Amino acid sequence: MSSHEANDDSFELYDLRVEAVMPEDGGKVYCGAKPGDHFELRGEMLHMPPGQGFSIYSIAAVLPLLAAKQRPTHPNDWMTSDADVACPDPNCASRLRITRLGLRRFSHAATTAVPLPDAAGGSENGE
Repeated sequence: MSSHEANDDSFELYDLRVEAVMPEDGGKVYCGAKPGDHFELRGEMLHMPPGQGFSIYSIAAVLPLLAAKQRPTHPNDWMTSDADVACPDPNCASRLRITRLGLRRFSHAATTAVPLPDAAGGSENGE
């Protein structure tokens, strides 16, 4: 391992776009979503277009999946292939589509105060 690799504490996460997908059959939408409504997740920061809102219940439905969708996954893992999440209101016909955008590089030291384990064999919990 080169000294550059030993000092490289970087990792990559996908930026994500979560978009409200309207029903093709004209089904009723109760969550307040409109065609084109979306937000993006870049690292840990959620970004919405100016003047656009998003239902907290819809966000709550996709929130547990976002950290996993940000990370590279095995091609056969359902997290790689499945992208649509049902609206949490069982009467609402909209869906939320999670799309992976480009990869973004982060530094471990810039994202946590916890140091990386010692490369010489130390463990994460100090044992």
